[in-house]
Amino acid sequence: MLTPRSEMILKSIINWYIDHAVPVSSQILVHDYDLGVSSATVRNEMAYLEQKGYIIRPHTSSGSVPSDKGYRFYVSSLEEVTLPISEQRMINHLFHQVEGKMDEWLSLAAAIIARLSQNTAVITTPKPTDCQFKHIELVSIQDSLVLVVLVLRGARIKQQLLNLDKPVKQAELSAISNKMNEAYVDLTNSQIQEKKLELSPLEQIMQSNLLKIMQAEDEQENNQSYLEGLHFMLNQPEFIHNQRIQAIIELLEQRAALRTILPSIPVNQQVCVIIGSENKYEVAQDCSLVVSRYGIPDEAVGNILVVGPTRMAYPKVISAVSYLSILLSGLVAELYGVNPSSIQNQDNAN
Repeated sequence: MLTPRSEMILKSIINWYIDHAVPVSSQILVHDYDLGVSSATVRNEMAYLEQKGYIIRPHTSSGSVPSDKGYRFYVSSLEEVTLPISEQRMINHLFHQVEGKMDEWLSLAAAIIARLSQNTAVITTPKPTDCQFKHIELVSIQDSLVLVVLVLRGARIKQQLLNLDKPVKQAELSAISNKMNEAYVDLTNSQIQEKKLELSPLEQIMQSNLLKIMQAEDEQENNQSYLEGLHFMLNQPEFIHNQRIQAIIELLEQRAALRTILPSIPVNQQVCVIIGSENKYEVAQDCSLVVSRYGIPDEAVGNILVVGPTRMAYPKVISAVSYLSILLSGLVAELYGVNPSSIQNQDNAN
């Protein structure tokens, strides 16, 4: 827990570093901010923040920069941020200038978010949400041949023949079916993987096959993406000499690869921020991701993703992503003949 003074100085460090991309010294803080304390006090507070891991010094003789922990504190302490009314009006005006086609909406939205955030923006087209497990039947056909009958949400039925290493009795297959039906009902592929369930070797084989079927079903859906603002990322000081930037760009340009960095967040959670080392994938650990889902829960959902350095203007980015998420959700609702207010009501209920 930071004291109000420590918090004030940490936020001043972050705000200055976001604007200038240069390590911050105590002299800079005293000169540029009316902190109401002496330079000695500022130095002591900065030493404390460094000791607690909120800031780091790239070199012993240099100033300080925020750590991932410092940015996380900063983001978590943000009060509700909203896009200025003038920018909301500008966005609405731009959307009224394009035809009522999804591809034009999403291309425009990606361009707007990239410009507002000065980072790279990716928007995926809305698609049916990840398939959900409903029921499975494992039927012994002959010897070691098993018929897998998987029922997904929406009455989608998938069948597959599975050849095992050795014969298995129907009673054992039925027991495995019952166990999965009880444990996995209404879960998605990722939720099944996260669920801690003790499985025998045979059950692990069945679960692995189940996940492959569900993953194939998820990936076959059309999920076109719109990418804008790569030049903003390339111009960021953090990435000019960063050897990982090429890998990051390749990841963003490969539509299927987006699934590896898009976190699983509920459609009703407006904005999710993943900072630096919080990313599961090493290639993205020099970046921060600001993500939101938009669309109609349980019907058609897309993703809005902003990728940039951890030195990101978080209030600006979060407010832009949040506003475009709400706007695009309303447009998708109109296409599907759904009252936009009902989406808002459902989100509040969740």
